[in-house]
Amino acid sequence: MTNPTYTPPRVWTWDAENGGQFASINRPVAGPTHEAALPVGRHPLQLYSLATPNGVKVTVMLEELLAAGHTGAEYDAWRIDINKGDQFSSGFVGVNPNSKIPALMDHSAGPPTRVFESGAILLYLAEKFGAFLPLDPAARAECLSWLFWQMGSAPYLGGGFGHFYKYAPEPMQYPINRYTMETKRQLDVMNRALAERRFIAGDDYTIADIAIWPWYGNLVLGRLYGAAEFLDVASYTHVVRWAEEIGARDPVRRGRMVNRTFGEPHEQLHERHDASDFETSTQDKIAAAAD
Repeated sequence: MTNPTYTPPRVWTWDAENGGQFASINRPVAGPTHEAALPVGRHPLQLYSLATPNGVKVTVMLEELLAAGHTGAEYDAWRIDINKGDQFSSGFVGVNPNSKIPALMDHSAGPPTRVFESGAILLYLAEKFGAFLPLDPAARAECLSWLFWQMGSAPYLGGGFGHFYKYAPEPMQYPINRYTMETKRQLDVMNRALAERRFIAGDDYTIADIAIWPWYGNLVLGRLYGAAEFLDVASYTHVVRWAEEIGARDPVRRGRMVNRTFGEPHEQLHERHDASDFETSTQDKIAAAAD
């Protein structure tokens, strides 16, 4: 049923005051709003991101690569404050013309290679280091199918369910119900798959798990949108088992911290430039708490 109180405009135009928390950055045009160069650290891999689920994918991947012995995966992670519009700077738009985090610059070759879109970054890093991506053609196809499942499905979870359930300026029954049912359907898709295998694409941990976990893993662990009970996530027992196993990995714990500016202080590392930053950050926070 259509809403009798709402008439679409003849032509939609941008109203920055209408649309809730993210209205000011939900612009109908692309391109930079201001001039600002991006910082560059000492490592070949330069990440410009924030600890949203899409950003966490890449920091987890980099920490997993380092834990697996790929020293070339050392990186600098610079925080992009999307609420302040950092993603619309000329420097960031030069790395990602779509003005979304995360974005990666690889300076190990000349000219530097830019990679944007979180799934593309995971695939790029997996191929660069020969890790977390099966070599067998059938297993590789399964892994990539789940990777792209996540890229296509998560907007319904984030921009759909998450937005209307948590961030919309007023509750709206139809979109909340619509996206709730889709989110539960997606969880059921995963639950059926994980009933037959340890990880989402098979027996091995891959970039498919790394892509999916920050969204659906955090959702069932109660860390996303405060909606775990509402969605009855405990009923998806295989997803919960998978989420807990991955969440217990040390590289995942570290990856969740990088570029994080919210939540518990001991879970935050605003920027990451060296592995020792994790230890220093924790010690500083413990000392500050003691004071």
